[in-house]
Amino acid sequence: MSEAPKVVHLVDDDDSVRRSVGFMLKTSGFRVNAFASGADLLKELKSLDPGCILLDIRMPGMDGLQVQEALNEGGNALPVIIMTGHGDVPLSVRAMKAGAVDFIEKPFDKATLLTALGAGEAVLQRADARLDRGRDAAIRLKALTPREREVLDGLADGLPNKTIAYDLGISPRTVEIHRANLMAKLAVHSLSEALRLAFAARDIEVS
Repeated sequence: MSEAPKVVHLVDDDDSVRRSVGFMLKTSGFRVNAFASGADLLKELKSLDPGCILLDIRMPGMDGLQVQEALNEGGNALPVIIMTGHGDVPLSVRAMKAGAVDFIEKPFDKATLLTALGAGEAVLQRADARLDRGRDAAIRLKALTPREREVLDGLADGLPNKTIAYDLGISPRTVEIHRANLMAKLAVHSLSEALRLAFAARDIEVS
């Protein structure tokens, strides 16, 4: 079975740029969703397929920095690559400080574009790996009783056994028993391994 094409969400108010860059991407095997404005992209944010956002920095209405700010506020996890004209490097630096993966100066060739998209793809792969680790951890934690999970959460919060015992209304010895039981159920050999599972599960719970 062939691999699905990688996706690029292209945002530029210039129709000729959307056509030329879109053609460059399609002939390189990408699936392209083109938007004439940042507002159009933001309307579709919740339904966007995983992929890179290729965002022009100078546009009427919302410029690239404002679009990026709105993406961050909306919880966007997709990597952003900024397209910039000559002399816009300071703006591009601001964009990278706000989380952009890379910026490329117009006019750019295919090799430059593909290198930037490669950096964005690496970010997506790391995010996918983090999500997989979190899902795996969440499944493993389901083996715990509610009380064992409370003890693990207390340990993950950095609380000593005595504090966990006080908070839960049980004895420190009972906390130690729950701690030993949860480690056995999770098949871990150290507290640090158990904590990594707790942190990984929390990571997807809050994302």
